[in-house]
Formats: sequence, C-alpha cells, structure tokens
Amino acid sequence: MSLPKTLAEDVARNLVMVARLIDEDPEGAYAYSRIALRLASRVAAVREAAGFAAYATQKYSEALAEFRAARRMTGSVELWPVMADCERGLGRPEKALAMAGEPEVQKLDKAGQVEMRLVAAGARRDMGQIDAAIVTLQSSELASHSVQPWTARLRYAYADALLEVGREDEAREWFGKALEADKDGSTDASDRLAELDGVEFVDVLDEEAETADAADTTDTPDSAHATEADDEARTETASESRDEQDGPAAGSAEN
Repeated sequence: MSLPKTLAEDVARNLVMVARLIDEDPEGAYAYSRIALRLASRVAAVREAAGFAAYATQKYSEALAEFRAARRMTGSVELWPVMADCERGLGRPEKALAMAGEPEVQKLDKAGQVEMRLVAAGARRDMGQIDAAIVTLQSSELASHSVQPWTARLRYAYADALLEVGREDEAREWFGKALEADKDGSTDASDRLAELDGVEFVDVLDEEAETADAADTTDTPDSAHATEADDEARTETASESRDEQDGPAAGSAEN
C-alpha cells in the first residue's frame, strides 16, 4: 500500500513468482526476489520474501540480513526460528542455541515455539550433543495425539535422533507415528521405515531400460554378420553386372 499502484503490481508479480517457485526452483525464486528487492527494498514483505529465497538457496548470511531487516521494519518475532537456523547454516550452532533461550521465543505462537525447538535440537546435534537433542525434542507437543502442521516434522526429528544413538525399536515406532501425521508427504518417513525393515525399492523403469540395453548389446554381433553378408551380396551382384556390361562392349570393339 505504500507504493504507487503500477510499482506495487510489478513488485506483487515478482513476489507471486517467488512463492510459486521456491520449492521446485529455488534459484528461480531467488532471481525474482532480487528483482522485487531492487524495486521495493523498504517493504517488509519484500525483505522477508528475499530472505526465504536466499535461505532456500543456502545463502544463509544474505538470508539472515534480510530477516533482520524485515524484523526491524515490523517488530515481529515470527522470523526468530528461521534466523536461528541461519546461524546453524553459517556454522554457529552455539549462537542458534543461545537464541533459543531468548525472551523472543516466549512471544512466538505454538507453531513458532515448536519450530524453535526443532532448531535448538538441530544445533545440539551439530555440536555432537545427541542425547541433549533427544531431551530437547521431548515435549508436550511430541506426546500429543492431535495432529498439527508441525507434528510430522517433530516426530520425524525425534525418530532420527533416536536412530542415531542406536535406539532402533523406538526410532521405528516414531517414524511410524511421523508417517501417520504426514498427510502431505513433507518427510520421507515411509522410506526410513522401509530401510529399517530391510525393504529395497527397485525402479521398474530403470530395470526395463537396462534389459533393453542388454538386448541391444546381444543383437549387435548378429547385426554385424548380417551387414557383412549384405555387403558381400551387393559386391557379387555388382561384379556380375559389370561382366554383363563388359561382354557386349568388348565384342563391339572387336567388330
């Protein structure tokens, strides 16, 4: 609303493209975010979108700068967890862990607090503190039977941490619980369960392609022989044709 109408529409189009592409083509989303940023760097929504696009392309320093700018403009704390995760991406898990203990976390909604818990557990794992990561994930949200948008990711992170310390049976149980809550396929819990159960997936299309390639390779010697036979037949035919043509020509010369 702070921009002239034409400029606002141009910025909006670029932000729409960021949203459309960020999951499938993060580099494309990043390119559109840079255009929007060039057009309207003083708009908080633009700085936030630019931050997420940079985050998706693992440009963590740039993402953190954009998130900080958006936070200064709005005064909101909702970006606090992703800012902490940027610190992890920059190799500073201690800083991310410190952010998990800041007063801003108490101002987050439930989803934001769960996200912060996931980031803190990730930071513990980065620091080699796997047992502490497991304890960090143990919470009322993890124990709850209600399914929320973040439930599958929380259960999955807990299962993965359990597996890392060799608690395989518990890990299998929690991967199963994650799969139950994962309605949109945001995790690969089904694959992890199959892996634990020793199930190996085979790509049928790849097998068919390999079979076809093997058949082509087998047929090659016969094809070569056939080609050689065809060449010999053509040579003999050509020779006979020349003999027939040379006979009358010789006779005419003698006459």
